Amino acid sequence: MLVKLARRFGAVALCALLAGPALAQGADELTLIAPAAPGGGWDSTARAMAEVLQQTGLVRSAKVENVPGAGGTVGLAQFAKKEGDPKTVMVMGLVMVGAVLSNKSPVGVDRMTPLARLTSEYQAVVVPANSEIKSVADLTRKLKENPAAVTWGGGSAGGSDHMTAALFAKAVGVDPVKINYIAHSGGGEAMASIIGGHVTVGVGSVSEFDPQVKAGKLRWIGITSAEKLSGIDAPTFKQGGVDLVIGNWRAVLGAPALSDADRKKLTDILDKMAQSEQWKKKLQERSWLDNYQSGQAFAGFLKEENIRVTEVLKSVGLAK
Repeated sequence: MLVKLARRFGAVALCALLAGPALAQGADELTLIAPAAPGGGWDSTARAMAEVLQQTGLVRSAKVENVPGAGGTVGLAQFAKKEGDPKTVMVMGLVMVGAVLSNKSPVGVDRMTPLARLTSEYQAVVVPANSEIKSVADLTRKLKENPAAVTWGGGSAGGSDHMTAALFAKAVGVDPVKINYIAHSGGGEAMASIIGGHVTVGVGSVSEFDPQVKAGKLRWIGITSAEKLSGIDAPTFKQGGVDLVIGNWRAVLGAPALSDADRKKLTDILDKMAQSEQWKKKLQERSWLDNYQSGQAFAGFLKEENIRVTEVLKSVGLAK
């Protein structure tokens, strides 16, 4: 039977038939823009997606392109030029929503096509293993003594790391405008600065810090979840007497002005990826919380987040 099909349709057609329905319904190729330097959350999310999309046959090939700068707004501006392009998507998240506001970006997230929210994750504050700061109380005392003397190392200005530092200061009675926040263009750069002791404390996602804590290079000060997280031996800020609960999230945007057909095709691919065993394994490996949402529900969430983040940034002096 296969021989007859090969003679009738040719080798190329036969390969397509044998590839199965997932590949036939997928895309030939997909570029995933990670609007940050290698080593951070967006980069790791994009690379995990590319691997799973190829493993599952949802795309024939997937590659990651890093475009770092200004909390993702450099990549956002470049992505805006790909109007109607169904073969390129961009990983983004809470950081970008804040960066658009704090950097006064001429291109906003609202120019893009919302596709899906993938994950959510809590924030953490850490110190080098040899730091004199050993608890939330130690950090609070040091910050109250001299806010400028405590340097906070994290991602881009106005992003979730910056907001976490500012909200911590506000929660302990320190003017958040006075915090000394050192922004970095990517997770790798920030991690090197934190481990090297070039900043007093580090701020970032739990999954980024967990391997370094387990390796003995960093020590937890607190995490921003309401309750302790399974598999993470870190106290919550609430346990330390500080009312600070904040979550980060990561998502995927399509290019501006996508056709309805292309939007549906990309959303279908992401829906199938999120349901795959390969993706669920990635979530478990990286301690990412499954918070998948696509279609109009995600579009509505994105609008609400823009309003919420604007209010938070204004309240801590990071936006007007």
